[in-house]
Amino acid sequence: MAKNWTPRSWRDKPIEQVPDFPDLSVLEDTEKKLASFPPLVFAGEARKLMRSLGEVAEGRAFLLQGGDCAESFAEHGADNIRDFFRAFLQMAVVLTFGASSPVVKVGRIAGQFAKPRSSNTETKNGVTLPAYRGDIINGIEFDEASRIPNPERQLEAYRQSAATLNLLRAFAQGDYANLENVHQWMLGFISGSPQGERYGKLADRISETMNFMRAIGITAETHPALRVTDFFTSHEALLLGYEEALTRVDSTSGDWYATSGHMIWIGDRTRQEGNAHVEFCRGIKNPIGLKCGPSMDTDGLLRLIDALNPENKAGRLTLITRFGHEKVQAHLPRLIRAVQKEGRKVVWSCDPMHGNTITVNDYKTRPFERILAEVQHFFDVHQAEGTHAGGIHIEMTGKDVTECTGGSRPVLAEDLSDRYHTHCDPRLNANQALELAFLVAELLKKDLAAQAPRQAANF
Repeated sequence: MAKNWTPRSWRDKPIEQVPDFPDLSVLEDTEKKLASFPPLVFAGEARKLMRSLGEVAEGRAFLLQGGDCAESFAEHGADNIRDFFRAFLQMAVVLTFGASSPVVKVGRIAGQFAKPRSSNTETKNGVTLPAYRGDIINGIEFDEASRIPNPERQLEAYRQSAATLNLLRAFAQGDYANLENVHQWMLGFISGSPQGERYGKLADRISETMNFMRAIGITAETHPALRVTDFFTSHEALLLGYEEALTRVDSTSGDWYATSGHMIWIGDRTRQEGNAHVEFCRGIKNPIGLKCGPSMDTDGLLRLIDALNPENKAGRLTLITRFGHEKVQAHLPRLIRAVQKEGRKVVWSCDPMHGNTITVNDYKTRPFERILAEVQHFFDVHQAEGTHAGGIHIEMTGKDVTECTGGSRPVLAEDLSDRYHTHCDPRLNANQALELAFLVAELLKKDLAAQAPRQAANF
């Protein structure tokens, strides 16, 4: 166990982004109830993800992490979960087949209910209310009653996370993820698009390969890897009382695990050294993510790495960079060089969403070309530095929303009001997400080709 650490030791540290709950006795009762509930995920699953991320850190796999900006109680339903999973599987198969690389699949789902805010309040028409911080804390409706932080919302977040995990496990371990169903993953509104045509051709090639394998006796029945997949969950560990209540001792190892999700991350607004969020995360054994924005300095990053991964274990720590497309080349190289110089084992992942948010026609949006540009620059920098571009971290949905502009089937500025459904930040729709996957597959293929001689030399 981490030195001088307990699941409660974060309570003695400074904390950012904490909601102002009006009745602390209700909060305490809620956390006690949560502490008695079954775990949502299990330590063995988190260890399995750690091993898979270790392969990413060593340059032998790629991390695909994505999902909702903020999950919504109102939109929780089987169809939404299914459509997200279908879109995610499409992206994963494009990356796996297109780049000949194993893909570690981690969703921003089954727990992504809390959001950090740049301001504690929101003002409309001269009325100022507490900011919306995600459905686990308060309501999105702009009225006084909805915006009061309510601890009992955590119970609904737990219930919805449990139901979502149940369905995701059925999809991943049942026949839904069978590669023989690769054509059936196509979402209807994508089928007539340029990306739909590209995916259809790729799916035809996979089907031909499956037919050949079947002819020589390799089938989904005899080789389960063809019909099941590993799928993991993740979210930002923002509401630490909730996280503490779901932190349990693993009976097989004696280690502490956050059982709210397989992987949790620390946001760019809560990564201060010595503060509560870093304190909590340093003691649990889950894989941890750390968001790194333009204000991250190299010495501070190394100290955070030492705090969060003192054993320098591959797969423990994922550095999720979020600079904005114009700032990648100014900031990423110095961080990579500092980490490489000290021999730290990390996964490098690109969040091309958060640094590219603008406002158009009073809607927050993200131009697709800026998202593509940040991903391109991310790969370019890693190739120049001789390191592995290990993953992408995106906000996306399986729905045909109009929240990010651009794409091969373009969403125009005047289209934003048509299907702008997000509870917080704009997400890629399924068509845009698939287009991004094709680009990343091409970049990853080049990255792995460049890595091969270096890995051979090291071997």
